[in-house]
Amino acid sequence: QVQLVESGGGLVQPGGSLRLSCAASGSVLSINVMGWYRQAPGKQRELVAAMRSGGSTNYADSVKGRFTISRDNAKNTVYLQMNSLKPEDTAVYLCNVDGIKTSWGWKPYVGWGQGTQVTVSS
Repeated sequence: QVQLVESGGGLVQPGGSLRLSCAASGSVLSINVMGWYRQAPGKQRELVAAMRSGGSTNYADSVKGRFTISRDNAKNTVYLQMNSLKPEDTAVYLCNVDGIKTSWGWKPYVGWGQGTQVTVSS
């Protein structure tokens, strides 16, 4: 019902920056929460940052001050600007949506992107 296409991952040196994008398409007029999770090998998936359609945000403590989430509601797209990257930021980053509005109104829906690899290494 909702397709999520991520882009922007890659290899970067410590201290570098990357910008991730995730565009939602399909039968969706609006999205309640859009966010990013990450999963490193051998670790549980964790929330990195999320943003409600109204603009409120929350971040993992480990990324506060370094990462910034933003979104373009008209395009149903969410971004994650990652600065001052550290090796411990290495993970697969997954886009997430929670709650969508279709022609029939709001409905509970949780969707995931396919993931994009971010590797921070010298």
